[in-house]
Amino acid sequence: MKDTRLIKGRGAQINPANPYHQLVYDDQPDPGEDGEGLKTTYTEVYPKTILNKVDSPDIGMAWSLNPYQGCEHGCIYCYARNTHAYWGYSAGLEFEQKILVKRNAPQLLEAKIKHKNWQPVPIMLAGNTDCYQPAERKFEITRQILKVLWQYRHPVGIITKNNMVLRDLDLLEPMSELRLAKVSISLTTLNEELRRFLEPRTASVKSRLQTIETLAKKGIPVNVMLAPIIPGLNDHEILEMAKTAANCGARKIAYTIVRLNGDVAQIFEDWIHKTMPDRADRVLNRIRDCHGGSLNDSRFGTRMSGEGRIAEMIAQQMNLAKKRYFKDKDMPDYDMDLHRQMKTPQLSLF
Repeated sequence: MKDTRLIKGRGAQINPANPYHQLVYDDQPDPGEDGEGLKTTYTEVYPKTILNKVDSPDIGMAWSLNPYQGCEHGCIYCYARNTHAYWGYSAGLEFEQKILVKRNAPQLLEAKIKHKNWQPVPIMLAGNTDCYQPAERKFEITRQILKVLWQYRHPVGIITKNNMVLRDLDLLEPMSELRLAKVSISLTTLNEELRRFLEPRTASVKSRLQTIETLAKKGIPVNVMLAPIIPGLNDHEILEMAKTAANCGARKIAYTIVRLNGDVAQIFEDWIHKTMPDRADRVLNRIRDCHGGSLNDSRFGTRMSGEGRIAEMIAQQMNLAKKRYFKDKDMPDYDMDLHRQMKTPQLSLF
């Protein structure tokens, strides 16, 4: 039986202490009678830089850009929760409630890619928190960023769980025609009830599938991330998710196995014992089986795909899914030359 004290509409049910300072949190937040304790707040910030160098060999892009810090989507497993501590907040409920808006992100990006020494490489938007989370509807930072990238014919890859990406079809269509844009849609489950628990403020399963289909029909290359695969929760859905994604027009699929680093382990354990007490130990033990007996894994090369018997079975299912549903499909390469020509227009004469 689920815990009746669950905070509805949120992922995390606790606020772990911030490891970088001595402030004490109310680790069991009280929503209050009118829900005032759960309201989302937005704070505008003005960072000095906006592009983050991606050194991980597990990720296929060199730079990421995150218009927002914190994410109202509330995905319980999100590795980005740990980054909220650097800004003075908890990785728990505060990650979902206290959203920082990087107001000057478009201007910082433009200055960077206009620099004479900048060499065009695909920029990942966002990679840490979702660039189309609910805040985007109000602030439109992501849209402004796409306008800059389109103006300078610069390649970009987007990853999101939100159907709001369709708002920017007027930019993504011409960009994709010139091989400047690709979109990855995260699909964790086809079970809407499970989706509401795992990712409470994301687009519904139906809406996400419609988004994949719409993007594909508009000629925008779509990769579907079956991520994360959580053994004991959604690993039995791999083949069906892959088939559904292919039928919607996706050109590629990829996956990661859940890893619960830092405070995310405590947040996830608390959540699953409250939401699924009859399955909690089974799921946690299966996650440990994929990471050498630990919920955590930071090792390059294994942290995304895991190791051990269960991880091998998941990999086999993914290989089968690719052969069965994506055998003759692929994603186009980015065009890096258009941006170079924009910066050196005289070269286009030759």
